[in-house]
Amino acid sequence: MIIQRVVLNSRPGKNGVPVAENFRLEQSTIPDTVQEGQVRVRTLYLSVDPYMRCRMNEDTGSDYLLPWQLSEVADGGGIGVVEESKHHNFAKGDIVTSFNWPWQTVAILDGSLLQKVVPELVNGRLSYFLGAAGLTGLTALLGIREKGHVTVGANQTMVVSGAAGACGSLAGQIGRLEGCSRVVGIAGTDEKCSILVSEMGFDAAINYKTGNVAQQLRELCPGGVDVYFDNVGGDISDTVISQMNQNSHIILCGQISQYNKDVPYPPPLPPGTEKIQKERNITRERFLVLNYMDKQEASILQLCQWIQEGKLKVRETVVEGLANIGAAFQSMMNGGNIGKQIVLVSK
Repeated sequence: MIIQRVVLNSRPGKNGVPVAENFRLEQSTIPDTVQEGQVRVRTLYLSVDPYMRCRMNEDTGSDYLLPWQLSEVADGGGIGVVEESKHHNFAKGDIVTSFNWPWQTVAILDGSLLQKVVPELVNGRLSYFLGAAGLTGLTALLGIREKGHVTVGANQTMVVSGAAGACGSLAGQIGRLEGCSRVVGIAGTDEKCSILVSEMGFDAAINYKTGNVAQQLRELCPGGVDVYFDNVGGDISDTVISQMNQNSHIILCGQISQYNKDVPYPPPLPPGTEKIQKERNITRERFLVLNYMDKQEASILQLCQWIQEGKLKVRETVVEGLANIGAAFQSMMNGGNIGKQIVLVSK
């Protein structure tokens, strides 16, 4: 069977910025027959995520991420429909998902790598299983529950950097649902800041490109910061940490400002910021959602319930066509999106 797939065409270099040309669309073939235990799936949606920048390097800098290989098919979160099955858990027509879905139009996968999903849980919005009701939502929810120490009634203030991104836009809303009394976002355009406040329920949002972040934080968080959901690292995080309270908590989700730099993960803090962290006993532990997969099922159901109740608002940037996945990746890494970046492969 002839298919289309996207492979890694070139590496941007450890300190380079990814471009669409790092990926290449090509024609390939897959077997016509499905072996015992396998499933043939047609790809519906693929997820494009910041962590994938690490996979473009020969060394990902992480013990849990494998690098993409040159001229080999890329992979990540995906969702599709079963066209043929020789695995006892799946039947033709089932909607399935995987964290390691190849970037191709049709694939034959080992059934043990797949999970069946229930479209009704997300009101038929299947792409949500790659975002708000998938790994992105899990990262936000479990990050807050496991590392945020949010307590209902404790009058806590949460700040979210990268707040208009896939994870940040959910984290702020979940922080509120879990009990934070004030949520402030940091984003890169006035449009993003406006959406955070008008649609996502943030109390306020700061445009870090035009505003004085330190001054605005002092005004918007007069009682200091108790929980910081850190999606970016770098100078913004140093500014937030300087205004954090005694015994407060950093949820170390991502460090997108550092992804194009050859530094360890998580990057060390500058000496002045590290001094503040230690003096104020601020927790800053690496958070890896894959360590909490025993809580996956219950957490996904919670996320789906909030989505159905309208308590969790979801934003997506959808690009159509497998051929455009490289451009979608470049746009996401440049901060051009609001919410989750999704590629629609087929309907």
